[in-house]
Amino acid sequence: MPEEFAAKRPNRAPTHPGAVLREDVLPALGITVTQLASHLKVTRQQIHRVLSESSDVSPEMAHRLGKLCGNGPLLWSRMQEAYSLWQAAERLGPDLAEIPTLEAKRAA
Repeated sequence: MPEEFAAKRPNRAPTHPGAVLREDVLPALGITVTQLASHLKVTRQQIHRVLSESSDVSPEMAHRLGKLCGNGPLLWSRMQEAYSLWQAAERLGPDLAEIPTLEAKRAA
C-alpha cells in the first residue's frame, strides 16, 4: 500500500506523519503539545521530535496515536512506511537503479 501512495506523485516525498499531526490533528483537537504528550503518556521531547519530522513514528507511537485519534495504528504506521521508503529510495539513488531484477528459472 505505501507504494500506491508514492506512485501517485513519484517526485514528491509522502507527507511525514509528524506534519499531519502538527498541521491537522493538533489544531483539530485544540490541544497543546504538552497536553498531547500527557494524553499519549510520552515526553514532550518525543512529541517534538515527531512534530519536527526528526523522528519516525514507531510502532508504539502509532498505537498511541491511533488510540488517541480513534483511527488505529495502521494509518500512522503506513504513513511512516511510505515516507521512509521514499526517503530510502532517494538516498540509494543511482545504486538502486543499477540493481537488476532477477527472475527465477522455470523448471523444465
